[in-house]
Amino acid sequence: MRKKILLLSLALPLLLTACGEPADTHPDKPVTQRRAAFNTILKAFEPMGMMLRDKRYDADAFLQSAEKLEAAKEGPWRHFTADSNYPPTKATDKVWSEAARFETERQGFLAATGKLLEAARSKDEAKVRPAYEAVHDACRSCHKTFKK
Repeated sequence: MRKKILLLSLALPLLLTACGEPADTHPDKPVTQRRAAFNTILKAFEPMGMMLRDKRYDADAFLQSAEKLEAAKEGPWRHFTADSNYPPTKATDKVWSEAARFETERQGFLAATGKLLEAARSKDEAKVRPAYEAVHDACRSCHKTFKK
């Protein structure tokens, strides 16, 4: 009985590893590149949301995050190439089949982040809140259609 438990405990991590998502083995790894770029965006965006939700608005810290977001906002888009629709992507086929709609969503996100930076520079929380929500809504709108 002990031998079976030992074998099972040794085999379990191997089995779980085999169930993971496939590696990005394509040249230049566009899926990995765009995921990293989206993570950079998220790391800039999340602290702003936390500040607003927790009612701990710090105008200078918010501005720093908005500047980071502005610097990162173009990062993922060039990695949505025609040959990058393969596992482990979390993008739906609609990114490529509805390219004009995807571009409209992208432009909406870019415009909203620019307006968020402008609002953050004002250091007026009353201007920042709706600008933050506009970026959040742009992300949600795009993800609804274009993310698995």
